[in-house]
Amino acid sequence: MPDVTFYRNEALPFLEAKRCLKSDFAYQKHFHEEYSIGLIDEGETNAWCDGTMHYVERGRLISFPPMMLHACYPDTGVEWKYKMLFIHPNWFQGLKQRELDQLHIPFLLGEGKNKACRVHINRTMEALTRTSSPIEIETALIDLVQALVSQNTSDLEHETHQGKQDQKYVKLIKEYIHAHFSEQITLENLETEAGISRFHLIRIYKRWSHLPPHAYQNLLRINHAKSELMKKRSIAEIAVEVGFYDQSHFAKTFDKIVGTTPHKYALSF
Repeated sequence: MPDVTFYRNEALPFLEAKRCLKSDFAYQKHFHEEYSIGLIDEGETNAWCDGTMHYVERGRLISFPPMMLHACYPDTGVEWKYKMLFIHPNWFQGLKQRELDQLHIPFLLGEGKNKACRVHINRTMEALTRTSSPIEIETALIDLVQALVSQNTSDLEHETHQGKQDQKYVKLIKEYIHAHFSEQITLENLETEAGISRFHLIRIYKRWSHLPPHAYQNLLRINHAKSELMKKRSIAEIAVEVGFYDQSHFAKTFDKIVGTTPHKYALSF
């Protein structure tokens, strides 16, 4: 079995599953455009999320909302296996506003709730990997999400702690990078957009985003490249489109963030 395997169902384009069997692979800081929900099957990891580090053991679920920066550093010398579900936010659009307001998937779960949700994520993964019917897969997924969002005082929630003024500047910078991620962005561009000096800009951006602007830009490029690879497009063409004029650099950056090469990721479709 490959170190990293992806699973999908054509009738459910909002859902992707990933199974990782690499025992020596650490993920650098990155984010997903989807809700990501994972289960550690073997090993333990130090999970960094938005400025804090937590030790996560075998059998624990861990989740991140879209665009939440995180990283995983598994213990060395031990088997490291996990599964992950990626759910596109569009799937939740059928919810009423009251339900959307209550859609808070915790970072880590309390013990009893974690045990129940572990059953649900395994059922969802099993349904997807054995190519069950779309209705069976989606029903299992709904059961999982409903269990995840149920209230539990033992859950560890994601924290938000940005100051309003800094948040305004960071928002402006991120919006500019989103709009121009495939282009060559300079600090002068960001300085003009935010209306503050580049020295202050870098300080507050790294403080609240935990990444320099160019690294955030690369994450956007790779996430876009993933969606284009799903369309069976040329890797070289995609690399240039997202701003990597050196295909080798594109492949190395992609591997560091996704855990596999663009070629292997494209072959999984």
